[in-house]
Amino acid sequence: MLHTTTNTGLHAFVADQIIARYVRSGTRAADLGTGPGAMADRLRAMGCDVVGADMSAEGFEARLPHVVVNFDQPDFASQLGAKKFGLVTAIEVIEHVESPIGFLRNIGNLLVPGGVAVVTTPNVESLPARLKFLLRGKIRTMDENGEPTHISPIFGDLLKRQFLKRTSLELQEHHVFPANGFQLSRKSFAIVLSAVAGILPGESLKGDNHVWVLRAKG
Repeated sequence: MLHTTTNTGLHAFVADQIIARYVRSGTRAADLGTGPGAMADRLRAMGCDVVGADMSAEGFEARLPHVVVNFDQPDFASQLGAKKFGLVTAIEVIEHVESPIGFLRNIGNLLVPGGVAVVTTPNVESLPARLKFLLRGKIRTMDENGEPTHISPIFGDLLKRQFLKRTSLELQEHHVFPANGFQLSRKSFAIVLSAVAGILPGESLKGDNHVWVLRAKG
């Protein structure tokens, strides 16, 4: 299994719990922000016809096609093929791009009608993230101690009300990972935070990552 820098278990959750319900052998798939190719390699093992795409080919290790694509370009989908794919994955990518709406619009352009995209991103609405913003005015995983290329926090409410209506995509499913807790917090804090999140009102209080399943409109 190829290495990945995403949270432990995220790729397995996405592949086994979500993608397995949507793909069949021969599904054409594009893995955006493929990195070393770990998710692309999983898709290939599931029988998909896969191409990996990223801003650079450096470090790509999977034995499958790769295309260098600038995700900040307004029409990067044209490099991969419009209306060509039944599945698009973007695991921890959208927070790195300059225009999240433009990125989603391109995903919609890549998908055939009824095709599915799985997009994940850090959960900036979790209880730990809300506490950090309340106490320090900084966004979790996107401050000076986070990944320096994280530039676009994605909030679920805005995604549903504003972002998607400007694209050809519609929300099919939403999950958080891990479903009942946190990986990025120290274990003692994570236990307390998980218990408190369980009794507070509101969505997305648990989990370090959002996982959205989006469908291309017919």
